[in-house]
Order: sequence, then C-alpha cells, then structure tokens
Amino acid sequence: MLAVVTWFWFDSLRAREAALAAGREACEAEGLQLLDDTVAAARMRLARDHHGRLAIRRTYRFEYTDTGNNRREAHVTLLGREVEVLSLALPQAGNVYTLH
Repeated sequence: MLAVVTWFWFDSLRAREAALAAGREACEAEGLQLLDDTVAAARMRLARDHHGRLAIRRTYRFEYTDTGNNRREAHVTLLGREVEVLSLALPQAGNVYTLH
C-alpha cells in the first residue's frame, strides 16, 4: 500500500510540473503573464489513453493576466503526463484559445 501511495504522489508531482510548464508556454506564446507561478488540481478521474490503457486524466486550473490589472482563469487537462487540452479565455480575440 505504501508503494502505491508513494507512486501516486510522485506521479502527481510530475503531472503538476507538466501542467505548469504547459501553462507557462501558452502564456508566453500569447504575451500573457502567468500569475502565482502555480496550477491547482481541479479534477481527477480514470480514462483510457490512445493505446487503450488506463491512465489518470487530471485537470488543473491556473490564473493569468492580460493587462496586469485583472485575473483570468484557464485550464489544462493532462492524460497521464501528456497535455490533452489547454484553454485560455482571450477576451481581446472574443474566443477561447485551445491547444490540443
């Protein structure tokens, strides 16, 4: 049991790091500022990857600013440690930026 808990903890840390890196890259690409330099877990469930194997699908939320005076929320979803979807609400474009 201890081995499973330890594996889950390390796997969660690596997934969080991947989500943070994806958020940073998306913000840099769009000229936005990632706030608090962190992501927060919002949802976790089991799903099948493209090989049919069970993996953990995790959704993280983070905040960014486009003007420096506001906070906007974004989400990144990972399947395992691979980014599945990253969504930023970009008000200046009037749409949602989604990276698949």
